[in-house]
Amino acid sequence: MDGFTTFITVIDEWAWIGWIVLIALFLVIEMLTLDLTFLMLSFGGAVGLVTDLVGVPIWAQVIIAGAAAAAFVFFLRPPLLHRLSRDEDPTPTNLDALLDQRGVALTDITQGSGQVKLGNGDTWTARSFDGAPISQGSRIAVTEIDGATAIVHPVTEEDF
Repeated sequence: MDGFTTFITVIDEWAWIGWIVLIALFLVIEMLTLDLTFLMLSFGGAVGLVTDLVGVPIWAQVIIAGAAAAAFVFFLRPPLLHRLSRDEDPTPTNLDALLDQRGVALTDITQGSGQVKLGNGDTWTARSFDGAPISQGSRIAVTEIDGATAIVHPVTEEDF
C-alpha cells in the first residue's frame, strides 16, 4: 500500500470521530448565536455520522451531509424561526414606543428649545420638527427622538 491509500484508509476508519467533533463544535456555536443555523449544520453532521456508521465512503458522506445541512437550513429553519417568533409581544418598547406619542407643549417650542408632556406622563425637552414655533398648550406628536430631545410637530384636536 502506498502512503495515499493508507491515509485514506485511516481517515475512513476514524471519520466518525471527526463527525462527532464537528457536531459538538456546531452545537457550541449555536449556543452562542441562538440563530438555529448552526443547529441545522449539526443536524447535517449527524446525517454524515450515520452515513459513516453504515459504511458509506468518506467522499459520499461529505456530499450527503452537506446536502442534508442545506436542506435543514432552507426547509426546517424558517418554520422553526416563525414558530419561535409568533408569540412575541408586538408592543413597541423604549424609543420605538415614543414615536407618534401624543402630548402637550408645556412651553413654547422652537427649533432650539421647548418642553412637552407626553401622554405616558413623561416630560421631555423638545424641538420643533420643521422649525416652525409651537405655542404653549398646543397638542403635539413625537416625530423622532434625538438623544434626550423629542422632535415634535403640532397636531389638530381630531388627530389627538
